[in-house]
Amino acid sequence: MKKIGFLSFGHWSDTPYSQTRSAADVLTQSIELAVAAEEVGADGAYFRVHHFAKQLGSPFPLLAAAGARTSRIELGTGVIDMRYENPLYMAEDAGAADLIAGGRLQLGLSRGSPEQVIDGWRYFGFAPAEGESDADMARRHTQVFLDVLQGKGFAQPNPRPMFPNPPGLLRLEPHSDTLRKRIWWGAGSNATAVWAAKMGMHLQSSTLKDDENGKPFHVQQAEQIRLYRDAWKDAGHEGTPRTSVSRSIFAITNDQDRSYFGRDGASRDQIGFINETRSIFGRSYAAEPDQLIKELAEDEAIAEADTLLLTIPNQLGVEYNAHVLDAIIKHVAPALGWR
Repeated sequence: MKKIGFLSFGHWSDTPYSQTRSAADVLTQSIELAVAAEEVGADGAYFRVHHFAKQLGSPFPLLAAAGARTSRIELGTGVIDMRYENPLYMAEDAGAADLIAGGRLQLGLSRGSPEQVIDGWRYFGFAPAEGESDADMARRHTQVFLDVLQGKGFAQPNPRPMFPNPPGLLRLEPHSDTLRKRIWWGAGSNATAVWAAKMGMHLQSSTLKDDENGKPFHVQQAEQIRLYRDAWKDAGHEGTPRTSVSRSIFAITNDQDRSYFGRDGASRDQIGFINETRSIFGRSYAAEPDQLIKELAEDEAIAEADTLLLTIPNQLGVEYNAHVLDAIIKHVAPALGWR
């Protein structure tokens, strides 16, 4: 069994063919798509977080609203840029959203990606400490966030409070007892995957990573997952870690699919540079179900991961994206042993 969810970047634009012309459109349709995804049998609704862009930016109101409208599907992020986050305020928001959702949040965090503005986190009031990089700052914020999610008291109570306090140091409220076990890290390299394992976080691996040995993307990603699992075991953590990979996959089952994605079948891995680091970008998949099954069977990273997140074209609307998910779940997943 493999969990299958969607990952939405939450774009909107006032263009002729977009069904998301505004932020309100994206937010309401994201909730509706989570409901529709649950109805077609998907396991997860995940949302990307970007700042200073016409994309989803504040995940917790959205996750809480989707949690109130659904009952089974996992709700998550892929990923929250921790350079921008006040970890204590974030812990309160996350705790509230998780309680509304009945303990279904799966929060993906990371050090972030290239931004729309220069050092955008400075506008949010954050700066690296002396000797730190922005990546170090993101990991420091993450460590604080993970610590407060443990639910241990750390704040000295006021001897004359407005309301009675429980004995001892106070923790943040509302607190979700199990959320700490459902935190993921989006790793772009083998080293950060190993670090995530040591920290006791699950692993999210996207459609790109550092090109560390020149092998095909799916092979490098599978190697990353295996290194992560070894590091988790070496760290002595309890339980089985989860791993996810993201892919753009479209089963062509009608003329509309063909018009949108019929030319994507020749997609190949690509090489580029992110922050001066050589990176490899994984291919997309688009074909009729029988051919798609053959191609996906050769993807080593999908085989290694327990969760597959399908990146969706959210501007094509709820109905079409529900169809995209339904086609994979019904026509592709069973033949590959995912269902």
